[in-house]
Amino acid sequence: MSRCPRALQRVVTLGVALVLTGAGWAAPSQNDRYPGIGRAATPAEITAWDIDVRPDFKGLPKGSGTVAKGQDVWESKCSTCHGVFGESNEVFTPIVGGTTKQDIETGHVARLNDRAFPARTTLMKVSSISTLWDYIRRAMPWNAPKSLSVDEVYAVTAYILNMGGILPDDFELSDRNIAEVQKRLPNRNGTTTQHALWPGKGLGGAKPDVQAKPCMTDCTAEPKLTSFLPDFARNAHGNLSEQNRLVGAQRGADTSRPPGAVPASPAIRELSVEASAARAAPAELELLRKNGCVACHGVDQRIVGPAFKDVAAKHAGRDDLVTYLKSKIRAGGSGVWGTVTMPAQTLSEDDVASIARWIADGAKN
Repeated sequence: MSRCPRALQRVVTLGVALVLTGAGWAAPSQNDRYPGIGRAATPAEITAWDIDVRPDFKGLPKGSGTVAKGQDVWESKCSTCHGVFGESNEVFTPIVGGTTKQDIETGHVARLNDRAFPARTTLMKVSSISTLWDYIRRAMPWNAPKSLSVDEVYAVTAYILNMGGILPDDFELSDRNIAEVQKRLPNRNGTTTQHALWPGKGLGGAKPDVQAKPCMTDCTAEPKLTSFLPDFARNAHGNLSEQNRLVGAQRGADTSRPPGAVPASPAIRELSVEASAARAAPAELELLRKNGCVACHGVDQRIVGPAFKDVAAKHAGRDDLVTYLKSKIRAGGSGVWGTVTMPAQTLSEDDVASIARWIADGAKN
């Protein structure tokens, strides 16, 4: 996103104008085109919206964070989804891996051209630290975006780069040295603007590689498959569509059905958290949403963690089920439903009890 305060000011001004018009009151205007409607956005209002960081680091706020601090933040707020070492879990694709010391020296990741390498990690693809920093600040953690402080974002970014062998253990990343660190990013020289997707002088200027012209003569012949999954091998090792990550480009065929059939796997057919959670009773649903539970759990659909109905079914018959569930919610942990760790939860006693009783009662819709 480019930084454009004037355009942003017009958007904020229009929003304020709509609010004031709906209330039947208008502040003195500084816009001659619409006298008596709206007002100019204040510097503080523009600053609150204008938080993007460009590749040249314009917009980067002052601050700093150490690798050690980043590890603490990572283990408490990030590792549940992205793994202790950035290797991620069965849902998210890895952040770290696939890069070498040679890549850091050249600025080109060799394995991006290796068709035999199974996936593309974040550090293999990202070419600007500003992209990583900006995304963490805006979108993470998943269940509480924008909750990290500026210094925590610096620290987490430093820890990710440390896990990738880019920064040493005792490094402190800051707005003063981030440009120097950029010179060590493995894929810093891996971008191009020659595809002409970015208009403007200095951003390539090449002719677009997609012309969108219909083929009338001398059209390219229909490609022929040189490799396919034979019928006798379909589903020989289970349904492939249920053995891939739910997030990312990798997808397996639904081998439980004939070729070309619509996937039967609910994990592929329905990934919506809200669609699953909306079937809960209103009171419990509000608690689950308020406390971020539906980011990882659906009512009857597994997401990162198990579905609430599956938890109820697994422990059905326990006399102490409510007490057991309350302790698990409080303490968190892993091992019961796989290797993904659920962090300890800091809910109120009433909220924990209400959620535990609802699950113990079968997580009824």
